[in-house]
Amino acid sequence: MVFGLFYSLTAHAQLQVGQTAPSFALYDQHQHLQKLDDYRGQWVVLYFYPKDDTPGCTAEACSFRDNINKLIAKQAVILGVSVDNTDDHKTFAAKYNLPFSLLADPEGKVAKQYDALLDLKVLRFAKRHSFIIDPQGRIVRIYRSVDPQRHVAEILKDLEDLQQKTE
Repeated sequence: MVFGLFYSLTAHAQLQVGQTAPSFALYDQHQHLQKLDDYRGQWVVLYFYPKDDTPGCTAEACSFRDNINKLIAKQAVILGVSVDNTDDHKTFAAKYNLPFSLLADPEGKVAKQYDALLDLKVLRFAKRHSFIIDPQGRIVRIYRSVDPQRHVAEILKDLEDLQQKTE
């Protein structure tokens, strides 16, 4: 019964399409403070990932890198978030020439706001979840089950569909 109550409470707390995206201010790999509000008027792809320089996370980040011109053509800004620190992000971004911001959320506060934090007390990391946020700051697409190999293709298609609806 307690599990059912817990599940029920957390299930209702999850973000939904149409809601305003929770605001945040986090430092990136260059020690620049990045605020979601600074991107108002732009499409934002906010992706959470477990750990810098691990196979799935590297594949996903490199896919964003390899498709950056297509994403820019869709007027989208890419922001990656994990609980790693800014130094780890700097090393990871430099190693793979990542041309977008990786935001450090070492306490997991932003990941928790986006229902993307797995906290096992001895181990804490961001789940592989992504969000497309429209220029008005609303969540318009949520990805809770992400395949790092195909995710960017999904995002590109969804951005195209979403942008055609708003024209």
